[in-house]
Amino acid sequence: MPTTESKRENILYSALTLFAERGFDATTIPMIANDAKVGAGTIYRYFENKEVLVNTLFQHYVQLFTDTLLEDYPLGHSIRDQFHHLFEGMVRFTNEHEHALYFIKTHNAAYFLDETSRERFEKLLSILRDFLDKGKEEHKIRELPSKALIAIIFGGFLELYKLIRAGEIEASEELLAGVEASCWDAVRSHE
Repeated sequence: MPTTESKRENILYSALTLFAERGFDATTIPMIANDAKVGAGTIYRYFENKEVLVNTLFQHYVQLFTDTLLEDYPLGHSIRDQFHHLFEGMVRFTNEHEHALYFIKTHNAAYFLDETSRERFEKLLSILRDFLDKGKEEHKIRELPSKALIAIIFGGFLELYKLIRAGEIEASEELLAGVEASCWDAVRSHE
């Protein structure tokens, strides 16, 4: 018989997968319950409603991603070394939490996010903006708006992972190194 903790974890995993695949509005509590193999009432024992559930997920995964990027951050190193660290963090996070980065990307401006979710996402963005601003000051990063640069990096990365998950290309160290180099070339200054 599943434990209380495993039921909650199954609900969270199913919700993450369905929100990432279908979006918040197209995902229902009965769908999550069916996927998690629990009754819909069980979900309401853990989460007051779907908005509380999605905010719980969003806050959890944004914090995990933030922690992943900050872990052993090479503060005194070159912009290129810092970019490598951030890219490796994206790879590690995506490998450990398959749907989480796509979920964050597709829900970060959603109407249902509460203040805590928005604050956590803003903290994540500030890490990326600080890196990009420092790179611009050093003339190592293109003089484009930070949001555009973030979109270039994450957009390309997430499309790559969709192809890997679909089995259309095989993930390898060589492929990831090439993608990292391509993302770097896309955002670095060519002066």
